[in-house]
Amino acid sequence: MGRILGIDYGRKRTGVAVTDPLQIVAGNLATVPTHTLMQFIKDYIARETVDRIVIGLPSQLNGKPSESMNYIKPFVNRLHKELPDVPVVMYDERFTSSIAHQAMIDGGMKKSDRRDKARVDAIAATIILNDYLQSIYNQPDNIKS
Repeated sequence: MGRILGIDYGRKRTGVAVTDPLQIVAGNLATVPTHTLMQFIKDYIARETVDRIVIGLPSQLNGKPSESMNYIKPFVNRLHKELPDVPVVMYDERFTSSIAHQAMIDGGMKKSDRRDKARVDAIAATIILNDYLQSIYNQPDNIKS
């Protein structure tokens, strides 16, 4: 079984999270400049087995795609082209940045550290990936009696 990568795509920076090899829990991997993201992913896949990539799907409260999709869609298309054997899943990312900020507060992180947007991006990627994992494991065919 390979890992799952989680991505909180941003125009300048992108948070990347990864699961353990058993795909039970996700953790922060890195925050990378977005223009280097494809090479970062390729380098990671060269070292580790990756079963799929989960990318945060930005949408508005009404469910319609947000303006950010204009930047994410070309990247997803490029992923399909350059890594055709790795499935890509889009997963709802609404409120992940807010949840990441709250997690930092709850964790006792200093205000100055919470201003570091790279940390927020990495935590948001981890939240997206953990939520995705929960959605998989909470499906009726995965519940053990």
